[in-house]
Amino acid sequence: MKALLFIETDGEKVLGGSLELISAVKALDAEGTALVVGNRVAADTVAALGIPVIFTEAAANCDTLTEVLSQIVKKQNPDIVLLANTEMAKDIAPRLAGRMNLGCVSDVIGINKTDGKVIYTRPAFGGTILERLEVDGTAVVTVRNGSFSKPEASSNAGVTEEKIEIPASTVKAKILDKVKEMCESVNLEEAQVIVSGGRGMGSIENFGLVEELARVLGGVVGATRPPIESDWICRTHQVGQSGKIVAPKLYIACGISGATQHTSGMSGSKYIVAINKDEEASIFDIADIGIVGNVLEILPVMIEEMKKAIAK
Repeated sequence: MKALLFIETDGEKVLGGSLELISAVKALDAEGTALVVGNRVAADTVAALGIPVIFTEAAANCDTLTEVLSQIVKKQNPDIVLLANTEMAKDIAPRLAGRMNLGCVSDVIGINKTDGKVIYTRPAFGGTILERLEVDGTAVVTVRNGSFSKPEASSNAGVTEEKIEIPASTVKAKILDKVKEMCESVNLEEAQVIVSGGRGMGSIENFGLVEELARVLGGVVGATRPPIESDWICRTHQVGQSGKIVAPKLYIACGISGATQHTSGMSGSKYIVAINKDEEASIFDIADIGIVGNVLEILPVMIEEMKKAIAK
């Protein structure tokens, strides 16, 4: 089985979700090749993880990347094309599948080989059930961040440079300018620790406790929809169906009831701590540790204890 991995970068940094694709390929015992576009430093980083890399220069936009992937797929003829489930990949994957008449599966959290067939597992109906899919022929697959472990360093597999001509007719749109909100620098998908607050925090002043605990732990602040709509914090911090899908090592849910719209975006976290005064709250169904009590009384104590532990 042959697999082609599209490795997405941010500057010279390889996105963690893209690195996890290497572990997915190894779990399938497939012959993998990685594609890195426009970033030679990133190409060398990936090659050092034991997977051969194809490197080409091209602009990093949906039109050109779709064209590059299309040409590489024609040359490589892989059985599976893997992409991290990023905003960019969500645009590229269906374009590639449609252009080349391939199957497409999005937001996959598990890949297994059974009786020679590859089965893809993904959440459906807001994460309330898991569905398992099989694709005839080549499949274009986006994989949710946190579904596989990061690969360890291995023998360098080398980088092959390819020159790919991009016809001018393939570029349908040009980005003339980018305007970012000040808080758009937050990177929830790559965070190892996330402290999230929900409606139960009560006010913007109380929400400051969530932000303080995140600072103490060296983590990132997350939120459910109500704090976003109440302007307690900007929308780029939203976790859930209409926000970011995250899978940190530690997720602390403060005053969050556990509605499916939120938990579908963070249920892949390695360790979940939930604080809620309602012992019947749904968040406790997925939490590793549940603390029943007033979050406004518990958070100050937790902050102080964490400060003491870190100071030791």
